[in-house]
Amino acid sequence: MNATNRSTAVESTSTEPEVDSNLAAVSEVEAGIRDFVRNDIAYLRRPPGMLNADDPALEPSAEATVTNVNSLIQRVAGTSLAEIEKLISELESLRDLLHAEGQRVQREISGYAQLSQAAMKSTRMIADNVTQWKRAADGLRNS
Repeated sequence: MNATNRSTAVESTSTEPEVDSNLAAVSEVEAGIRDFVRNDIAYLRRPPGMLNADDPALEPSAEATVTNVNSLIQRVAGTSLAEIEKLISELESLRDLLHAEGQRVQREISGYAQLSQAAMKSTRMIADNVTQWKRAADGLRNS
């Protein structure tokens, strides 16, 4: 057991400098990527005519890449905006449809209310007439 512990200890001490150099290399690459992205984003956020005199000119390949990224973003954003506008127009048409249906339902309810009132008046008139006929019939029987 001691022999395996010693060999592990020896291996771990021999790989520590390699791990440190790998971490340093990874950190350096990550920092380079961060700087590259920061510079790319800063360029993209500026309007095309607002270049500073002290900004370095872009290489043709970098400029082509920026142009490609810009066109890709515009296509994706354009598609998204078109879909959003389409959804908005569909929602507006649905709102108009629901508004029209609400008005139709209100008209029908109003019509049914008027019909119900007319039926109640007719029922009262019939009931009153039947009552009068009954009294008249009772008066004839009693005489």
